[in-house]
Amino acid sequence: MTTTIEKTEKGDDVLEEMRASGRTNARAGASTRDDANAVVREGVARVIVNTTAEGAADSFYNKPQVVNRDLSLCVIREFQRARANEHANGVGKKNKRARGAACMTRKDDALVASLLSEDERERLFATSEEFQEKRECERTEGGEDVGGGEDERVKEPLRGIAILEGMSATGLRALRYAQELEDVACVVANDLDPTAVEAIERNKAYNAECSPHLKEKIAKVIPHNQDVRLVCMTHEKMFDVVDLDPYGTPSILLDSAVQAVKEGGMLLVTATDMAVLCGNNGEVAWAKYGSYPLRAKFCHEMAVRTLLSSVANAAIKHKRHIVPVLSLSIDFYIRVFVRVYTSPLHMKSTASKLSYVFQCVGCDSHELQPVGRTVTKGDVTKYQPGAGPVVPQRCPDCGWHYNMGGPIWSDPIHDKEWVKNMLAEVERNEKTYPGYTKIHALLTLANEELIDVPLHYDLHSMGATLKITPPNAWLFKSAIINAGYRVSSTHSNALGVKTDAPSEVLWDILRCWEKEHPARAQPTPTPGEAILKKAPKITANWSRVPSAQSKSQRDGTPRFPQNPEQNWGPKRRAGALPRKPGVTKKAREDDEFE
Repeated sequence: MTTTIEKTEKGDDVLEEMRASGRTNARAGASTRDDANAVVREGVARVIVNTTAEGAADSFYNKPQVVNRDLSLCVIREFQRARANEHANGVGKKNKRARGAACMTRKDDALVASLLSEDERERLFATSEEFQEKRECERTEGGEDVGGGEDERVKEPLRGIAILEGMSATGLRALRYAQELEDVACVVANDLDPTAVEAIERNKAYNAECSPHLKEKIAKVIPHNQDVRLVCMTHEKMFDVVDLDPYGTPSILLDSAVQAVKEGGMLLVTATDMAVLCGNNGEVAWAKYGSYPLRAKFCHEMAVRTLLSSVANAAIKHKRHIVPVLSLSIDFYIRVFVRVYTSPLHMKSTASKLSYVFQCVGCDSHELQPVGRTVTKGDVTKYQPGAGPVVPQRCPDCGWHYNMGGPIWSDPIHDKEWVKNMLAEVERNEKTYPGYTKIHALLTLANEELIDVPLHYDLHSMGATLKITPPNAWLFKSAIINAGYRVSSTHSNALGVKTDAPSEVLWDILRCWEKEHPARAQPTPTPGEAILKKAPKITANWSRVPSAQSKSQRDGTPRFPQNPEQNWGPKRRAGALPRKPGVTKKAREDDEFE
C-alpha cells in the first residue's frame, strides 16, 4: 500500500499558514500539538488528521480502507462507462419522484440546486394542477403533445454524476472522488458530527491550496451536516451513487438509502460488524439483517450474501430491485456494489433469488432451499413458494442433523463483464491505485469464481472431518473436473473450493484418497467415521488437469497478498482515547460515563 503520511514542500507551507490561523484545530478549545497535525496523502487527495495531546483524533481516518476507496473509484468508473453506453442506446427509465405536496424535499433545500436541473426542480415542486396546466400549454403551443412529463422519454444531455458519501469523516473519500473521477457534478460529503464537517471544510481548503490546478474539481465537494437517513429520504432518486461506509452495521441506513439512488444508479455499502455477520451472535444478525448466519468455513461468503439479502429486502418495500456487480469479503469487512432499479414486476422475482441454507453439523455439507420460485406457462409467469424440502431429517453422508440459516442472496454476487473491465482498468492505471496489489488480487479472484454456485467447501476442513491429510488443491480440483463437474477457487477463503458437484461426489473422491492414506483411529464415533464406512460410488481420477489451476496461479499472480504491516485492521472511533494497559473494559466505560 502506498498511502503516505507526509509533508510536501507546498503542503508544509500551507499547513504552517493554517496552524497560524488556527484552522487546523476543528474542536474549539481542544489542546493540540504542532506535531500532532499529520498530513495523510492518498491518491491525489490530502487530509490533515488532528490529534489531541491525549492521543484522540478529531475525525475518523482508517488507513486499511485504502482498498475500499480504490475499489469504489474503480467501480464508479465502470458505472460511468456503462451509464454513458445506456444513455447513448436509449436504455433506461426516467426517475419518477413524488411531486408537489407528496414531495419530501423542501424548496429551500441547500442541495437540490446542485442535484437537479432547473426544469427538474420546476416539475418536482409543481402541484398536480400546475403540472397538468403546463402539459396543456405545451400541447397548445406545439400543436401536439411534446412531452414535459415524467413519463416522456425525452433524450436529454447526460449530466455529470451526483455522489452522496453518507459518513465522510475526514472527507478523504469525497476529495478523491472529486479529484480523480471525470464528469462529476457534485460530491455531497455528509456527516452527522459537526466536528467532522469542520474537518471536511478544512481539508477541502487545504487540497485547493495544495493543488490549484484541481481547484475547480475540489469545489464540487459540498460539506453537509445532517443524519444521512434524512439526506436520503428528502432527496428521492437524486443521487447517481450513494456510498455508505459506517463504523459498524449499515442495517438502519438501507431503507432510506435505496430511495435516494437514481434509476439504475449505484449503492455502495460496507459492513464491519463481522462477528455478527459470521455467526458469533446469530440473534443479533437476525435483528439487524433479517437473516440467521451459520458458523461454517463459508461464513465470510455467507456474510456477503446476508448483506445483499438485507439490501434486497429494503429495496422491495419501495418496488425496487437490486443487481449486484461486485461483492467482496475484504480483511475485516465486507463491501457490496449494487445497481438499483424500479420495477414491480422484477421486484416479485426477488424471492427466487433468496435461499435458506441447511448445514450439516457433522460434516459441513450444505444445501440451499429457495424461498420462492417462478413458474412460466406460455406468456404467463407466476411467483410461487419454493418447493421442498431439499434435505431429509438426517444428513445422508454422515447421519448428523442439520442447522438452518438464512435467508441469503443465492443469485450471482458479481457481474463477470464488469469485473473483467475493472480488472483491465486497474492493470492499465496501476499507479493511480495506492492499494493496487490487494485490489488486483480481489478482482482476479472474483473474475475466476463460479458465479452461479453459492457458498463453498474448505479442503482442510473436509480432511479434518475424515481425520486424514487431504490431497493438495490441484489434485482435488482435478479429480472433481475428471468426475464431470466445474470447480474454482473463491476470493473469501484461500482454502475454499467452489464447485457444482454434490457433496456425495466430494466425499467419494476423499474416500478414494483415504484408501491410500488411511485415517487416524478415533476413540469415539465421528462424522468422518460414518462417511468412510460407505463404499464410494465413483472412482477418483487423479490425473492432473491444467484447468484445475487458474490462469493467475499458472502465471504466478498474487491472489492472497499479506497485509503490508502489523495491526492492519479497524481503528478506534473518532475522539476515542488510546487504551491504557491494565485498565478493564468496565473501568473505561465508567470513565467515559463520568
